[in-house]
Amino acid sequence: MAQPQTAGTKPRIKLNYIQIFLIGLGFLASSLAWAIYNTQVPLILRDRFMQSNTAIGVIMTIDNFFGVIFQPVIGAWSDGTRSRIGRRLPWIAVGIPLCAFFFAIIPLQHRLMTFMGAVIAFNLIMSLWRSPVIALMPDVTPRPLRSSANGIINLMGGFGSVIAFFIGGILSDMRDDKFYAFLMGSILMVLSLLVLLKFVREPDALNYKEEKGIAIKDTVANRWARSSRRDMIATRRIITEEGDEEQQAAKQKENRFAPFLALPRSVKISLLAILVAILAWFMGYNAIETFFTLFATSTYNMTDGQATMMLTGFSMAFLVFAYPAGLIGQKLGRKKTILIGLVGIVLLFLPILLRPSQTLLQILLIGGGFAWACININSLPMVVEFASDETIGAFTGYYYLFSFTAAIVSPILYGFIQDRTQDFGLLFFYAVICFAVALISMFFVRHGDYVDSSKEDA
Repeated sequence: MAQPQTAGTKPRIKLNYIQIFLIGLGFLASSLAWAIYNTQVPLILRDRFMQSNTAIGVIMTIDNFFGVIFQPVIGAWSDGTRSRIGRRLPWIAVGIPLCAFFFAIIPLQHRLMTFMGAVIAFNLIMSLWRSPVIALMPDVTPRPLRSSANGIINLMGGFGSVIAFFIGGILSDMRDDKFYAFLMGSILMVLSLLVLLKFVREPDALNYKEEKGIAIKDTVANRWARSSRRDMIATRRIITEEGDEEQQAAKQKENRFAPFLALPRSVKISLLAILVAILAWFMGYNAIETFFTLFATSTYNMTDGQATMMLTGFSMAFLVFAYPAGLIGQKLGRKKTILIGLVGIVLLFLPILLRPSQTLLQILLIGGGFAWACININSLPMVVEFASDETIGAFTGYYYLFSFTAAIVSPILYGFIQDRTQDFGLLFFYAVICFAVALISMFFVRHGDYVDSSKEDA
């Protein structure tokens, strides 16, 4: 809540941890559903429909293609949505129930045509509410606190994946068609929606009701929305006074569907630089995620299970460090924290090119997980720093456009390189190059940062 301040002082604000936690339930449900989808659908395609590995690979990229096509558009479209419950919740309220329905019926289909129909419908509808649910966090969080808030959101997403792997794995064995695992995902999606509708309101929902003369009830959600609006107005005033006047003036002329075009040239260069960096570091990350088990089993003669468990160390390190990485970004600055992470991950992965022992490999991967948290947690808040309060959805869409493009391009590109060279050891050479390109690109970023030099209220 914003506190009174004298002229020339920064507003003292406090992160609403409970609200961010509740918003994170939406990301938890989404991450859980994707984890179940990514682990179970390939098995169904192989065992029930006898599909080739190539066909399975193509089918499993449908979500990325939909993400690239629809999420930037939907993010911008949600910016212009006005309703009693805000700009994002209408999309979420329609998308989640439909998504939950199609997700639940995926394992019940025993004809390939109907199975693919359910898969495509699930992927399409998921792409219609993913950007809005992610945009909820910056909608209710003042700019200085978005890195730490994003750390909590990603922590919740990590828990969703853990639940999917452990409980979903148990449930998938209870029926041959794996229905119970998918049903769990659908139930959690609906429960997360009920929580969001009960406890979360965007400040724009208050603005809409005030403009229309609609009574505003004294609910927890509305009280939190008022507090968010006060904090965001206070921080916006300070940022406008201290920030780039040219950039602030341009934000008044933004086109909702192409706000990038309204930015000054120097700001465009910064935004493009960080988006190229996002593309590059996700290309490195996706290659490791996709091909590490092949690398480990071929280079170290590990079993599939040993290779998977080793990569789990990277993921758990990221999960543990997600929130601290957000706090570091809030205090040191997002750009500096990302640069630290990129330098760290390059230095940690370079020794892997020399084929270290399995023990040292595990240590290096765990260190890489900490570095990855510094990079990933601070990237979305840095991108939406370019947005005004009216265009957060569009800039969230830009972020996903580049990260999803990497998820499509990188596995195909590295797979082609590996097929041509037959050298599994090139994986970390490829990844280091990608992270190095991202590091170079970040040096061209001159905007989008925010260093919080004030202290939160106790």
